[in-house]
Amino acid sequence: MSDKDVTRLLHEARRGDSGAQDALIESLYGELRRLAGSLMYQERPGHTLQPTALVNEAWMRLMRGDSGYENRSHFFGAAARAMRRILVDHARERNALKRGGDAKRVTISDVDVKAEDPQIDLLALDEALSALTEENERLGRMVELRYFAGLSVDDVAKILAVSDATVRRDWVYAKAWLYDYMSR
Repeated sequence: MSDKDVTRLLHEARRGDSGAQDALIESLYGELRRLAGSLMYQERPGHTLQPTALVNEAWMRLMRGDSGYENRSHFFGAAARAMRRILVDHARERNALKRGGDAKRVTISDVDVKAEDPQIDLLALDEALSALTEENERLGRMVELRYFAGLSVDDVAKILAVSDATVRRDWVYAKAWLYDYMSR
């Protein structure tokens, strides 16, 4: 489906046309599922949230909120932010449970200790990304689109209306900035 058709359907869906919403989900679901799959690939093994559930939750948030998406790029930027928020909320919930949210008393003999796989602390990344976005909004959006939405350099360059070289340079800088922030 062309960008022009998607834009038309987004405007019709905004006016409440349920047929337009159905056509949108049918045409964009594959791309959203691919983005969710790439996000979930970066998550820890055994993650309880599945890509399909991530897409469905993101879709519900996108259609429930102010759905004044101007075009395909605007929509996918919002989808990346929605998926990021869902993953961060999921990580917060998991961490709350780890810290005793569903605590049960056990004896030391009941404990089977396993080392966790190294993984990115999604909450720390979210905090760092928020700080980066305050400092430089374009860099923050670029990281959301590259990391959380899994978009290519070309796609991000089109969405942000910058050159591929700028995205590549910004990506290197943003990764270093985030690493430095998260290392403190």
